[in-house]
Amino acid sequence: MKKTLALILVVASLASSQNANLGTVGAKFLQIGVGSRAVALGGAYVAVANDASALFWNPAGIASVGNQSMHFTHVAWWSTIRLNAAAYALRLGTQGALGASVTVLSMDPMPVTTELTPEGTGETFTSTDLMIGLSYARALTDKFNVGLTVKYVQENIWNESASGVAFDVGTQYTLWFNDFTIGMSLTNFGGDLKMDGRDLEFKYNRDPTAIPKERLAPAKLEPSDYPLPLHFQVGAAMNLYKSENFGWKIAADVTHPNDNYERVNVGTEVGVFERLFLRAGYRYNYDDEDLTLGIGVALPIGDSKALFDYAYSRYNLLPSIHRFSVGFDF
Repeated sequence: MKKTLALILVVASLASSQNANLGTVGAKFLQIGVGSRAVALGGAYVAVANDASALFWNPAGIASVGNQSMHFTHVAWWSTIRLNAAAYALRLGTQGALGASVTVLSMDPMPVTTELTPEGTGETFTSTDLMIGLSYARALTDKFNVGLTVKYVQENIWNESASGVAFDVGTQYTLWFNDFTIGMSLTNFGGDLKMDGRDLEFKYNRDPTAIPKERLAPAKLEPSDYPLPLHFQVGAAMNLYKSENFGWKIAADVTHPNDNYERVNVGTEVGVFERLFLRAGYRYNYDDEDLTLGIGVALPIGDSKALFDYAYSRYNLLPSIHRFSVGFDF
């Protein structure tokens, strides 16, 4: 445990020395990449997204869904933290597409300790983050898609919580040359959050020297507001080669978070018979993460298709992360 804490402090100190804005936003779980295909491409996905997983990157992507699409992702984050996400998109013909998404970040219970009971009081606490989103996307032309997501964001730790509403907006524009697509997304645009709960309440003695002693006055700590992790991402993708038996796609994105420097994501995907997919990516100017790798399998089931994807993210100081996703297009 001491080694883990020391490692976290080292990473935090190195990162904070690089950017003064680091640690100034909350709801950081919204920045965890969802979808094994997207992460395996290094996060270069705003121009690639075309199924239910697009709801976590660029809502305009669900306008390309054929009929219905479902997506599920599980990520074993560091320590005992887990991220689970699900998304569903429904095509409404020429009227566009509707989508719904949910993300839950949770952890195992931890014992409550105090200065007088360092071994634990017998109580436990936990922390949970939640995002629920509703989306609409439409193809304004046969080449241009737009999308919008309205989402509810909530953070909980023990008896305290904070909640708010945020918006995502995105576009995709496809040119005639090799399906060259330009994508843009602005995510987590919303008001500040503030924690509130019963543990912030306490009794206050306004004058401890008074005789007789005054009755304790009810008081409450006032936490500071904190902003959401606003994130702007623009990118492009194209097919270098495409046939019935083989396909090769490349993608590159530039991102601008409000709590760090600009970053660059690049990725490539090779598909064989549209059944087996090999992916690789690289993330530039990140504090720790860089190389990403992945594999995907698409299995036809009648008129439907089942998708199984895996992604590996390498971290230089912290343990590497493995993602598993399942999708259905029908």
